[in-house]
Amino acid sequence: MHKLQAAITAVHGYAPDYILTNHELEALVDTNDEWITTRTGIKERRILKGEGTATSDLAVPAVNGLLKKRGISAEEIDLIIFCTTTPDMPFPATANILADKIGAKNAWGYDLQAACSGFVFGLATGAAFIESGKHKKVLVVGGDKMSSIIDYQDRATCIIFGDGCGAALLEPNTEGYGVVDSVLKSDGSGREFLNMKAGGSLRPATHETVSGREHYAFQEGKTVFKFAVTNMANVAAEIMERNNLVADDVAWLVPHQANKRIIDATASRMGISDEKVVINIERYGNTTNGTIPLCLWEWESKFKKGDNIVLAAFGGGFTWGSLYLKWAY
Repeated sequence: MHKLQAAITAVHGYAPDYILTNHELEALVDTNDEWITTRTGIKERRILKGEGTATSDLAVPAVNGLLKKRGISAEEIDLIIFCTTTPDMPFPATANILADKIGAKNAWGYDLQAACSGFVFGLATGAAFIESGKHKKVLVVGGDKMSSIIDYQDRATCIIFGDGCGAALLEPNTEGYGVVDSVLKSDGSGREFLNMKAGGSLRPATHETVSGREHYAFQEGKTVFKFAVTNMANVAAEIMERNNLVADDVAWLVPHQANKRIIDATASRMGISDEKVVINIERYGNTTNGTIPLCLWEWESKFKKGDNIVLAAFGGGFTWGSLYLKWAY
C-alpha cells in the first residue's frame, strides 16, 4: 500500500462557440496573421459572447461534463477551488456562485488568484486537502473570461488572450497514482510588468481610471517573455531532478499555453521531444487559468494509467510552478 495521494479521476473542459481569428483582429488593430503566428503560435481564440455572461458560465458546462463522466452528483463534492483572474465579481467568490449554479450544496469553496499559474497552484492546494484525509472529492476549476479585461485597441495583449475553462476532480488514491510533487514560486517585484492597474483597493474605479483604460490587462511583453522563458523551464527541470526523472521517464509535458516559444524552451530544457508536448494554443490562445485543464481534457484519451505527467506554468505576480503527477486511469 502506498501513501495517500490525490489522484485526478476525471477532467472536462468548455470553450465558447465564438471564434476570434487572427484575420478578424487585423481589422481591429495594426497586426497580421503571419506576425501573430510566428511570435505566439496562436491562430484563433474563443470568446464568450452575450449580455450577463461571466466566468462561472464557462465553468458550469465544464463541471457538469466532469460530474457526468465520473458518474457522481454535485452534492458529493466537498470543496471547490476556483482558479481565476476574472471572477464574476470582486466578491462573493466565483467558487460560491458556481456551487450554487451546479447544486454543490455540501461544498465549501474559494477563489485562488495566481494569474496564469493558478491551476497548478490550485491542484497542489487541492492535493493537500486530500492528503490531510479530511476531503474525498475536491474540484479544481481553472477558467477565465479574459475578453472581459482585454483592451481590443491594445495589439500587445488582444492577440494573445481568449476565454475558456477546464476542471479536474481530485480523489484519494493509495495505489501510487496522483500528485507526487510540486515546485511553486512567486516574486511580487514582477508586478509592474504584468497587471491590471485599476479596480482594486489601490485604484478603485473612477471616471479617470475608466477613461485612462486602466481596467484592462497590461503586459510589458519583452520583460515578461524573458522571465517566463527562463523560470518556467527552470521549475520543470527542477521537478525532474528532484524526482530522479530523465526525459524518457516523462510521458507528457502539459505547459501553460501563453506562447509557443516559451513552451518550446521548456520542452528543450527538459530534453523531451515535441511529440510529448501537449499544445492547443493555436486554437484557444492564452485562457490564463483555463489552459492546462483544457489541455488535460483534450488529451485525456491519450494518457495512460501510470504515465508521468509534468505540468508547468508562469503568470503575472510573477508566479510560476511545476507539478508532477502519475496519471490514475
